Amino acid sequence: MDIMGKRKIWYLVSMIIIVTGLIFLLFNGLNMGIDFQGGTLLEFKFDHPVSNDEIRNLLAEMGIAPDAKIQQSEQQGIHGVIIRAKELSPEEIVSLENSLKNVVPSTEMLRTEMVGPLIGRELRVKAFWALLMASIAIVIYISIRFEFRFAIIAIVTLFHDVLITLGLFAIIGREVNTPFVAALLTIIGYSINDTIVIFDRIRENMKLMQRVPFIEQANQAVVDTLPRSINTSLTTLITILAIYFFGGASVKTFMLALFIGMFAGTYSSIFIASPLLVTWQKRLANR
Repeated sequence: MDIMGKRKIWYLVSMIIIVTGLIFLLFNGLNMGIDFQGGTLLEFKFDHPVSNDEIRNLLAEMGIAPDAKIQQSEQQGIHGVIIRAKELSPEEIVSLENSLKNVVPSTEMLRTEMVGPLIGRELRVKAFWALLMASIAIVIYISIRFEFRFAIIAIVTLFHDVLITLGLFAIIGREVNTPFVAALLTIIGYSINDTIVIFDRIRENMKLMQRVPFIEQANQAVVDTLPRSINTSLTTLITILAIYFFGGASVKTFMLALFIGMFAGTYSSIFIASPLLVTWQKRLANR
């Protein structure tokens, strides 16, 4: 399998996905949840479907939350709706619940979450620092364990995985909240683990195959670890899909981000990380 020889194809595939995602990020942005924006989240369930228009008309009649975001939440035969709005007072929340019960007697409130704007801003800052500190720690570890160029390539592939996850969330318009940040940190840990396994095999080949060109050393390392990478990823992705489809609504964002990121991480470990090392080595040799 000539994976290294076709590296420009792998670069192109990643570039198309990332650029498309960045365009959506630029023009549409991310659908930030109340964890980051501040506000009130209400979730209700009913014994039959209730449309978004019905909910919106009710909110308009009450004169509260005219710009609220309304999302259907159906799982395991339960009909529900999630309302995200500006910060509501306890009286407004009770009034909304009573109004819904008047229209749909089976109304039951499942959860209420309130986040102030200052807390939302603090969460954004902490999320940024968490990702930054994780990246710095990875650079230090890989620089000590391998070489500095290995560390730089590892960080590039991590950014690749994060950008693909962010871009796809911008494209599909799914909400970004604190579980999404937790998923990004999990993706970083998973992706770097897979990449290090391949890097370790490359380092072994550099010692055992000294007379062989570096591109062949890297290609052999990827081919040797390919069954392990695919089998590990498949079992993980199947588990994630099972939890996504059969778990509760509260874990769907986390699981979707995890699925996208781990799929991208598997791809980058095989088709991006090692090819980038080969490209780096070729440019050094041409100087």
